[in-house]
This record gives sequence, structure tokens and C-alpha cells, in this order.
Amino acid sequence: MEIKKNSTAIISLLQVALADEWLAHYQYWVGAKIAVGPLRPSIVAEFNEHAKEEYEHADRLANRILELGGEIIRHPKDWFTKTQCGYKEPSVPGVIELLKSNIDGEICAIEVYNTIIATAEKSDPTTYYLALQILKEEEEHKFELQSLLDDIMYQQELCKK
Repeated sequence: MEIKKNSTAIISLLQVALADEWLAHYQYWVGAKIAVGPLRPSIVAEFNEHAKEEYEHADRLANRILELGGEIIRHPKDWFTKTQCGYKEPSVPGVIELLKSNIDGEICAIEVYNTIIATAEKSDPTTYYLALQILKEEEEHKFELQSLLDDIMYQQELCKK
């Protein structure tokens, strides 16, 4: 009975992560289309790469949910009821704002995967390792985005001098 109960909890957490990944995918995709400002080509390339990786995360999560006997989210409106990280509409196309918003999203994703890891660690090694792999990629995303933001801020400081 405990295995079934834990499996239900894990499926629920994976559904949250799935909703977050779809919204992150779209947020990066939109950001790549509208970005303006310093280092735009590098940021657009990074956003496009992250959009692709978030899509891949969603695919891996959906597969795991199905393997566990759960249901995947079938309608995009349901992403908003399941999400923990939400969707931050990029109302300002400036690269600094887009980078900050996506860094916040990555920080939230890291929290979500840490929760999945803690829940699955002793009872579901497959989900545990999947979450570890995705966590590593989310941490890389945060580092890459923060590095781009730091570069822009440094350039702006140099221009002030």
C-alpha cells in the first residue's frame, strides 16, 4: 500500500514538473523571438537551446508519468493549474528583463526537482535518477543565464566609466 501511495505522490510531483517544463519551453521560445538589447544573438541562441531542452525534459517526464501508470496533462490550460513555477509573460522584450525572469524560473525548477529527488530517493530509483539528470541541466541553465546577465551588467558598468 505504501508503494502505491508514494507512487501517487511522485506522479503528482512529476505532473507539476511537466506543467513547469511546458511553460518554460514557451517562455524561452517567446523570449528568443522578441529579445532586444546587448548580446542579443548570444541570448537568442541560448534561449532557443533552453527551449529545446525544456521540451526534452517535458517529454522525459511524460514518459515517466505514463510508466508509473499516471495521466499526462492533456490540455494546455491545465498547465496553469498544475504549475509551481508559473509563466512570466515577457511584457518587456529587453534582454536584461528576459534573463532575470528566466533565472527566476530556473531557480524555481531547481526547487521542484529537489522536491522530486527527496520524495523518490528511497522508493523510486528511476524517477530519482531522472530528476537528478534534469536538475543538473536546470542548474546549468541558471549558470548560463546568470553568466550572460553578468556580462551585460559588466559591459554597462564599463560604459559608465
